[in-house]
Amino acid sequence: MNKIIAAALASSVIALTSGCASILNDDTQLVNIATSNGKTITVNVDGNDFQAPGIITLTRENADKVITTKAAGCTPQTLAKKSVDNMFWLNLLSGGSFGSSTDYSTENMWGYQERIIVTCSN
Repeated sequence: MNKIIAAALASSVIALTSGCASILNDDTQLVNIATSNGKTITVNVDGNDFQAPGIITLTRENADKVITTKAAGCTPQTLAKKSVDNMFWLNLLSGGSFGSSTDYSTENMWGYQERIIVTCSN
């Protein structure tokens, strides 16, 4: 009987101190970057160059990301706004404040829209 109680207690502690978003989300997120005119351009995010259209990797953090380009005819800066990931809300409902504070401290609770379009003229 004591082993069952100890196992239940250990499971409860693990469940309460872990965050769903921290477990289920990576530290990074894949985002589809496209151009409004369909042309290929080079964009820069967090000091890294990527080709758009394409899939880029954004590090999850409590900050908006600025996507920049020097391509002629394109908006020089496009904002990728941060938002709270759905896993955080699931964790808040199921795990309470312990799990959600873990998610906040690891910054895995943040995410970005899945598709971002850089405006470019034809």
